[in-house]
Amino acid sequence: MDITENTVAAITGGASGLGHAAATALAEAGAKVVILDLNAEIGETTASQLGGMFVQTDVSDATSVAAAMDRIASAYGGLHIAVNCAGLAPAAKTVSKGVAHDPALFAKVINVNLIGTFQVASQAATLMSRNDPLDENGSRGVVINTASIAAYEGQVGQVAYAASKGGVVGLTLPMARDLAPLGIRICSIAPGLFKTPMLEALPQEVQDSLGAQVPFPPRLGHASEYAQLVRHIVENSMLNGEVIRLDGAIRMAPR
Repeated sequence: MDITENTVAAITGGASGLGHAAATALAEAGAKVVILDLNAEIGETTASQLGGMFVQTDVSDATSVAAAMDRIASAYGGLHIAVNCAGLAPAAKTVSKGVAHDPALFAKVINVNLIGTFQVASQAATLMSRNDPLDENGSRGVVINTASIAAYEGQVGQVAYAASKGGVVGLTLPMARDLAPLGIRICSIAPGLFKTPMLEALPQEVQDSLGAQVPFPPRLGHASEYAQLVRHIVENSMLNGEVIRLDGAIRMAPR
């Protein structure tokens, strides 16, 4: 699917990290971007910098997501690209110091990372299904979800996060099959160790140690490299129903 000045793209978690990079790349390609995020201050600033629109959105709340889609439809008349980057990554073991994992925390991570991804994808696809076909293939839109290598190699303390990202992996193919008759493609990206705000908060020596674990290139990934893949998925019509690892060939050993 070509990205033009008429293309509308919504990015959850677009105020920072991977979402910000994806929004920037799509705006630079010519798309109108809509930042969907809880952080109003940073979200408004980011949207203004990119010449787009900000809508404060809680992806775990179906009503909030529906309101965001209504705003997009009212402002731009439709939606062509949705990128799910909103997420939580708390650290908590199944049992720690004789205490069980907080079930409320587990549920919160699932609600944001998995159910939030599903709600945005399904409601965005509903809006996309109303588009006229965009090309000879009958394309109407693309949804890109963010999984993680933790879906396959979750580490100690990642039980909730890994479960949520495993769910994102699991929904990718059946959702692509569901939406194929509507001309809507679904892919997921499973990033490895990327230099996001969470990792940037760690001491430099820790960042360097983590980066050195990556076979090649031996460093943390750049958010711009995630964004490059987002754009390629949009523009390559044969990418559908796939989860793409973006990890420099790292395979995480148990810790």
